[in-house]
Order: sequence, then structure tokens, then C-alpha cells
Amino acid sequence: MSLSGKAAIAGVGATEFSKDSGRSELRLAAESVLAALTDAGLKPSDVDGLVSFTMDTNSEISVARELGIPELTFFSRIHYGGGAAAATVQQAAMAVATGVADVVVAYRAFNERSGMRFGQVSNAAAQQVNSSGVDNSFHYPMGLATPAATVAMVAQRYLHEYGATTEDFGRVAVVDRKHAATNPNAWFYGKPITLEDHQSSRWIAEPLRLLDCCQETDGGVAFVITSVERARDLPRPPAVINAAAQGSGPDQYIMTSYYRDDLAALPEMGVVGRQLWGQSGIGPSDVDVAVLYDHFTPYVLMQLEELGFCGRGEAKDFISGGTLELDGKLPLNPHGGQLGEAYVHGMNGIAEGVRQVRGTAVNQVSKVDNVLVTAGTGVPTSGLVLARDLV
Repeated sequence: MSLSGKAAIAGVGATEFSKDSGRSELRLAAESVLAALTDAGLKPSDVDGLVSFTMDTNSEISVARELGIPELTFFSRIHYGGGAAAATVQQAAMAVATGVADVVVAYRAFNERSGMRFGQVSNAAAQQVNSSGVDNSFHYPMGLATPAATVAMVAQRYLHEYGATTEDFGRVAVVDRKHAATNPNAWFYGKPITLEDHQSSRWIAEPLRLLDCCQETDGGVAFVITSVERARDLPRPPAVINAAAQGSGPDQYIMTSYYRDDLAALPEMGVVGRQLWGQSGIGPSDVDVAVLYDHFTPYVLMQLEELGFCGRGEAKDFISGGTLELDGKLPLNPHGGQLGEAYVHGMNGIAEGVRQVRGTAVNQVSKVDNVLVTAGTGVPTSGLVLARDLV
């Protein structure tokens, strides 16, 4: 039994990406789901499954009511923040492949800039009456109370272990912003940066600078997942789900896995990568576009190593010489990523993967057969290989 090739993304929808949407998160969710259904040539009455993040404030039944979805035979939630992104598609694909549902929509919507800002200290995170609250109580009193602060610990160790520099982190930011600058849907459209800009940006939590950190965004993104056979009869070329995986590593925490022998690593992404290559039958050299979760630049380098594009500590050399450019060996985040386009918990990266497979992206890479998409790093995570339909 294999999930590979059993389901496809047939529709993609999104709101605009802003810093103040001026409307509720439920409305953002409804707008993005309706846009995805329109893109797929389907109606709300065709939907019988919904899946989202545990962090999403919009319940499946509320979204169903707002859109007039009459019945649901499948509904699911994925935990661990941005690590859930690709897993929502995996859950939907499993439901479709097993006959539990015919048309499943995965969605994520929030007012992260105008509402609850994830980048700031949240006292409630350490006061939860659950195991996550216990975990957070170890590091919150020490001042590690923001995502940037927790990532800085790992980033500093990575620099120490492998002789990388903050300029190596900056090269990721420069590429993302270059691609965002030519994407009209990106918040930083028309606003590229230089490596000098990166190096002169202020410290957030050393060694992370402002331009190493992703945005806070208001918006919503949704996908329609159905069988490959049904997708072929719909208006848009299907993005076949050639592989989908989740992964958690040893001594796993949420952003604070500091008790491993190798601090400067992301073993959970290695767990995902091994499954993706095994399911899809391809390897790193077969990837035409990499849409890597880039909430913080150091994790892009570490993902390249965990996924087998280069050896441990070699990412700084791998990304040199134009490797990540649109015409390079491994085009990275042609939409601009979360650093340049928007931060919608990685869902906008999946949307870009679909567009690249369809051949309709603003910054379209030539001859795209396989796109790798990853979800949140520093947490239990997930990933996808999306492929062009060869039939």
C-alpha cells in the first residue's frame, strides 16, 4: 500500500496578504476555501471533508455553515503550528485514497499581524495546563520566550559547529526577497534587498537579524484535494501528490529541542525526507523546485542538509554561486517564501508548489516535474512531493 499518486491538489485559493485584513478570521477562511473551490471548478456542495491546524480558530463546522457545505464525512486537525502545513494535505489525501471522503479542503486563515502576533511573548504559552505548558515552563523563565529567541540558540550552535557566518544566512534572505520583488502578490513586491542590507539590519536575537525573520501576515490559503482521476476532469492541471509524510525526531520539543547530542540538526526533517524519497521514487537530484519553510533563514540551510542535497555543514557552500536562483541548480521559493511573500504557516508555499507544477507561477521555473515542499522547522513537521500529471 502506498499513498503515492492516489490523490491530487485540484484547486488553490487565497485571500490577499496584508498587515490588517479588516475582517474576521472566519471570513478569511471562507474566502480562501471558496476561491479554491472556484479554481477547481467545484461547488461547496461537492465538499465532504475539511482539515486544518489545531491552531486555526475556524472550526470545520463553522466553515461548512458559512459556505453551505451540507455534510462532512471527514474532518481533522493537525498539531505543532507550521509543522502541520503539508500534513493537512497528507490527511486529505489519505481520506480520499481510502474512500472516506471524495473532495477534501485543507485551509488555514488568521490575522497574525492585526490580531494575535506569534512573534511576541505569549505568557499563556507557559501557563497552559498540559504538557506543552510544562515544556515551556523550563525556558520561559530563562528569557527564551519568542520564536526568534528559541531559534537563535540552534543558529548559534550551527555557526560554531560548521564555520558558517551570518552572511550565509543572509544569502537565503536575499534570494527570497529577490523572488518576492517580482511577485505582485508578495508583501515585499518591488522591494529586493542586498546582502549589505541584511548585514546592517538590527539584531533580533543574536545571531538572527531582522531580515532573518519571517513576516507576520493576515490572510488565508486553501486547497482542494480529490482523486487523481476526478482531478483530471476538472479545469486545472492536477498537482499529483507523489509523496506526503510527517516526522518527529528523538528528544523532540517544540522549537526547543536542546537536549539532543547534535543541537545543530533537524532530525525530524530527516524522518520526513526519507519517507518522501521512498514514496516518490525520486531523490534530491530530481527536485526541480524547492519550496522550503523559511520562517528563519538558518533552518533553510539545515533543511538542505537533512534532506540530502548536501552533507552536514555543507549548505553554506551548496548555496553559493547562484544555486538557489530561478535558473540555478535548485530554485528556492520562487514566490518569495515566508520572508518575502507572506507567512501563512507555510500554506502559501504549497500553493506555489501547485502553481509551479501547473506552469502558471509568476516566477515560473522551466521544465518542472517535481516540487519539494516542506513545513515548519524546529517542530514535528511534514512535507510533500508534488508532481506533474504524466497521463
